[in-house]
Amino acid sequence: MSVLDWVVLTVTLAGIILYGILRSRGSRSMDDYLLAGQSLPWYHVGLSVMATQASAITFLSTPGQGFADGMRFVQFYFGLPLAMVVLSVTFVPIFHRLKVFTAYEFLEDRFDARVRTLTAGLFLLQRGLSTGLSIYAPAIILSTILGWNIYLTNLLMGGIVLIYTVTGGTKAISHTHLQQMVIITLAMGIAGYLTVKLLPEGIGFVDALHVAGKAGRVNLIDLKFDPNSRYNIWSGLIGGFFLQLSYFGTDQSQVGRYLTGETIGQSRLGLLMNGLLKVPMQFLILLVGVLVFVFYQFNPSPTFFNKQETDRLKASPYARQYQLAEIKHQNLTTQRQKAVIDMQAALKTDDEAAQNVASNTLHETDDALKTVKADVAKLIKQNNPAADTNDVNYIFLRFVLDYLPHGLIGLLIAVIFIASMGSIASAYNSLASTTVVDVYKRLINSKCSDTQYVAISRWSTIGWGIFCIVVAQFANQLGSMIEAVNILGSLFYGVILGVFVVAFYVKSIGGGATFWAAIIAEVLVVASWYFDLTAFLWLNVIGCLLVVGIAWILQRTIYR
Repeated sequence: MSVLDWVVLTVTLAGIILYGILRSRGSRSMDDYLLAGQSLPWYHVGLSVMATQASAITFLSTPGQGFADGMRFVQFYFGLPLAMVVLSVTFVPIFHRLKVFTAYEFLEDRFDARVRTLTAGLFLLQRGLSTGLSIYAPAIILSTILGWNIYLTNLLMGGIVLIYTVTGGTKAISHTHLQQMVIITLAMGIAGYLTVKLLPEGIGFVDALHVAGKAGRVNLIDLKFDPNSRYNIWSGLIGGFFLQLSYFGTDQSQVGRYLTGETIGQSRLGLLMNGLLKVPMQFLILLVGVLVFVFYQFNPSPTFFNKQETDRLKASPYARQYQLAEIKHQNLTTQRQKAVIDMQAALKTDDEAAQNVASNTLHETDDALKTVKADVAKLIKQNNPAADTNDVNYIFLRFVLDYLPHGLIGLLIAVIFIASMGSIASAYNSLASTTVVDVYKRLINSKCSDTQYVAISRWSTIGWGIFCIVVAQFANQLGSMIEAVNILGSLFYGVILGVFVVAFYVKSIGGGATFWAAIIAEVLVVASWYFDLTAFLWLNVIGCLLVVGIAWILQRTIYR
């Protein structure tokens, strides 16, 4: 990175942090600190909800996912708009009417303290682990750019966010989210535009899509019903609906965002805004990754995108083997470039036979390149057993550093940082609010003043920050971050959603049946994932239905 990049990065980050702190001065009560005084307009709510979900993982791993696997990941979000409608009709008015700080307060009124504590505990465990992944993702950037130790970088990234989260609470988070989403949208749009401009002369956006389609990267819709397929329209609409309904309806990191709305109507508009914009946003981010894939069809690509690890390999006893792998990779790249040129010529002359030949060559070289990459990953692992050998998280970052102009590099690095800051800050705040409201205030001391509870919230934020940083130190073993964080969520979200479904819609079921049903269902969901019985999105459906079904049976047998 140049001096200009560092200036852009520093000014952007410092400006957002200072803006959030200044706009949040005066947050002294619990209502101010945890809910921003329920004073925010719908566009603040909507952008804050989007920014909370759009972590650095979104802007690091999602373009890499598009590069490696095409557009089919977008189906994961197809259930989101429907989930936003259901939440606006049911969850939002109930939470507003009860004037709760967290989603789990409602469960004690409906069931008992056991159910409230169990559900809050499941959330705390899931969100604490997921936030560790959100810290690790941007730490990759500093580690790759500067060659810093990843563990120290995790500590730095997680610690920076604590500054304005502890200082300003929810109001600081919401105000910084507004600025973050504006900068993120602008920077990613510019990145996509420049990626197309970097293609060879005569190759435009439509030509790039044709190349991507022939290489199997424009695979938007898969209509085949297959429970073992991670991404198809059915897993997205059904499994994704249950996951998004649970995430936005029962995860305090999101509930806390739309409870800041000035009225029920403002909260609803914010959620519906998220439902309308989230799918196009993810589509465009994946498309940037697909365009990067097309760029590398015409230009030499790295054998392995994590430059830090390949530099280590060059200085290791495996240097000769790596050199041979690079030669093989270069030869395959040359074959791929010729096939792409042949494909372009065939497309212009509408020669279907030549298109098929070129397409087959592209698929064959793509498979061969994946084999070479797998061989290099084995060498990296042999040389450094602690190395991250999943390349998806590094693809977009490497492209940005190698090919985009200075200044924009600094801005895109800032985008990844501020996206991470937004999601991490929301998570810290939700972990603290749940700990104070659902654990400390409910089980330990219910007679503190507002000032004391705010102080305890700040200390709780610091404690969870430390926990999440510790989790981040082990995140490099989990592969693609965008998949890892959604798999982790799927282990818990379905069960949590099942508890709320019983609470809202099955009035005949009591707390005892629901409590034990949730425990049994969680064990079965983890077992289903451990033994790989189904694709992870379906775990959300399974968890929810298990809680409802088992609770119904227990209520009519043991608790009648």
